[in-house]
Amino acid sequence: MKIGEFIKEQRVRKGYTQEELASRIDISVRTIQRIEKGEVDPRSYTLQAISDVLDIEFEKLISFGNKDIQPDKPKNDSLWIGLLHLSGLFILVIPPIIIWLLKKDEVDGIRRHAIDVINFQISMLIYLVPSGLLVLILIGLPLVIVLGIFSTVVILLNALKAINNQPYKYPLSIKILQP
Repeated sequence: MKIGEFIKEQRVRKGYTQEELASRIDISVRTIQRIEKGEVDPRSYTLQAISDVLDIEFEKLISFGNKDIQPDKPKNDSLWIGLLHLSGLFILVIPPIIIWLLKKDEVDGIRRHAIDVINFQISMLIYLVPSGLLVLILIGLPLVIVLGIFSTVVILLNALKAINNQPYKYPLSIKILQP
């Protein structure tokens, strides 16, 4: 039995459709179909998400006997994910939306990354507006400077973490958009 067949068997056992599984792990239905048919080998982070949703031990799934499983994201995916995070430096919501829309069918998990970046940008804008108004009475100037340094450092660190497929977190981010 190949890994795709095993995943399909476990998905059916849990009572999920391909659409439900894809939605739960934030990848396209087409990717699930291609994995189950054996057309592609799932990446390790995709296998991790599948193992979490289907209650399968990750080690069992990763060592299932498919020798061609890619342990890391390809550089192209990492590049787009990193670029998406770095687009947060512009304090405009438009660049991450453009990247997300252009690459949503090509880069697995980009939706979650885009939502995190957009939530952080909107949050920083919400914090920046009152700080900017307080500049008129000189109290806001240090706040604007601190917010600028804080957001730049957070964005750069999270971009590096995302490129290296490590967990990242945007502190002080208001969850306006939900994954």
